[in-house]
Amino acid sequence: MGKPTGFKEISRELPADRPPLERVRDWDEFHLHFPEERLQAQGARCMDCGIPFCHNGVLLAGMASGCPINNLIPEWNDLVYRGLWREALERLHKTNNFPEFTGRVCPAPCEGSCVLGINEPPVTIKNIECAIIDKGFEEGWVVPEPPLVRTGRKAAVVGSGPAGLSAAAQLNKAGHWVTVFERADRVGGLLMYGIPNPKLDKKVVQRRVDLLAAEGVEFVTNTEVGKDYPAERLLKEFDGAVLCGGATKPRDLPIEGRRLQGIHFAMEFLQANTQGLLDGRKGKNYVSAEGKDVVVIGGGDTGTDCVATAMRHRCKSLTQLEILSKPPLERASDNPWPQWPKVYKLDYGQEEAAARFGADPRRYLVTAKRFTGDEKGRVKEICLVSVEWQKDEKGRLVPKEIPGSEKILPAQLVLLAMGFLGPEDALLNQLGIERDERTNVKAEYGRYATSVKGVFAAGDMRRGQSLVVWAIQEGREAARAMDEYLRQT
Repeated sequence: MGKPTGFKEISRELPADRPPLERVRDWDEFHLHFPEERLQAQGARCMDCGIPFCHNGVLLAGMASGCPINNLIPEWNDLVYRGLWREALERLHKTNNFPEFTGRVCPAPCEGSCVLGINEPPVTIKNIECAIIDKGFEEGWVVPEPPLVRTGRKAAVVGSGPAGLSAAAQLNKAGHWVTVFERADRVGGLLMYGIPNPKLDKKVVQRRVDLLAAEGVEFVTNTEVGKDYPAERLLKEFDGAVLCGGATKPRDLPIEGRRLQGIHFAMEFLQANTQGLLDGRKGKNYVSAEGKDVVVIGGGDTGTDCVATAMRHRCKSLTQLEILSKPPLERASDNPWPQWPKVYKLDYGQEEAAARFGADPRRYLVTAKRFTGDEKGRVKEICLVSVEWQKDEKGRLVPKEIPGSEKILPAQLVLLAMGFLGPEDALLNQLGIERDERTNVKAEYGRYATSVKGVFAAGDMRRGQSLVVWAIQEGREAARAMDEYLRQT
């Protein structure tokens, strides 16, 4: 590395976020930025570790360890330290089509497996990655690069989330004519409507979509394949297709009172909010948290996004329910490096709620038992019950209610953010696609071919609910597999 002793001399440092009580008054991104010299100093912390686990991209204990897209992290860290920003951008783009997305929303498994992180705070990989691509756009280095030669083959991509966009980008680079179908009114899938603007500004998403369009990718919106566009037509009009429709079937909570008004799936709430923000008006599906006691059920990233959105609506109170126990402050003995560190953190939404209401809004080891409504059929209360995890007759840990632990909370808005069960059925049934035991598309990892000739699958639709960075990786790899197929047929 350029500064072999940098990791010993320089401490980990991140730019501050905007103050929580300031940022909840708008929908702008909450991260601030570092000047170049401080970013270069952080790049100098990347040590000559010999084996850079940060970019090995494997699953350990069911979680990502290292970068799934195998980013050349030590290389571009060193280039940033040397002030060679354009060269750093070139190395970054070799493995990552959309570093402006991962640099903002990825949980950074690379940092969890950083060798320096064994006994010191890890390198600020994610922040440096975001700085590289942002500088690339600012300097005008990121420009459309359409292929010089076209193969004449036509490729369809169903879904325009991170998997679909990366598949489209790679297939287009290979010279095929690419058409991306998106059922929403805007391109981007999860990136556009699943992640709130404060975490990922939609101008950043649209900038990349416009770049892909300038490179020759065709986008067809407001078109659901399998509904508005028959699946058999897809097979007739294209030489091959990649299915990247995501795992969009939400997990429900079938308890007493579930059908009361005011209980919504998280994505209903998030999508309608972003759509209203972009359209400049509140549509018919818009759900407001203003002045309401809000309960978010689910402790993952989607739950956090619901918290942050409700805070910007100026909710009256906010409680977030988590059925798992509170994570430890430091790695537990059964969670060693280089596994993903399962430790407690105050994410942006919880930080905002704590600033306004005085405490982290999460309640651990609790679940909802029933909902109670008013005379108009609207939810007004939620009954909580504490749980403890015990082994069942098969040795599996399952939550058991603790008798006498019920509590009643006021709730005029309940948001269900408990994850997703798999892909929707219409398109897959029409195509006769074989499924795995979790109802995901059955397609071998590394090959991505489905049971239907010429049809491939990638991202959450194939692997189940996962990270944006895994979706990008699978989109790229599925495009490679489909390119080989198209050139052989």
